[in-house]
Amino acid sequence: MAIKVGSQAPDFTLKSKSASGLVDIKLSNNFGKKNTVLLFFPAAFTGVCTAELCSISGGMNDYANLNADVIGISIDTPFAQDAWAQKEKITIPLASDLNKEVIKKYDVVFPMLAGVGDTAARAAFVIDKEGVVQYSEQTPTPKDLPNFDAVKSTLAKLK
Repeated sequence: MAIKVGSQAPDFTLKSKSASGLVDIKLSNNFGKKNTVLLFFPAAFTGVCTAELCSISGGMNDYANLNADVIGISIDTPFAQDAWAQKEKITIPLASDLNKEVIKKYDVVFPMLAGVGDTAARAAFVIDKEGVVQYSEQTPTPKDLPNFDAVKSTLAKLK
């Protein structure tokens, strides 16, 4: 069960691949400045994940206008995430939880996905500028997408 609304969001520092090399993505860098949408997804190069992240990338202005950054998190390596992002033109930052520490902190572990091993469940969180979870959703299955209308509605109330 994903962490609940009203909880303090667990902070993290994860690696991401950028044009300049590996960089750190730290949730608390947004505290006091912007709201943050965290999107946990099972795996790069899969159909539903590609559709989700491409859709979000295409609608980034919606989130920017709501004073929010969006971060995608999976257990893929930063190099695999970068190759996937380049192939699919995904523009949101992708953070690698290779050691599965953050998916455990947010309680969004999907056990034995397709018999391969534990991955991130598909989940969405809205974290406000103070670091408090304002929206929390783990989808029933990895094939289901989060309720992005509810995510945007929550952000609109926080502006």
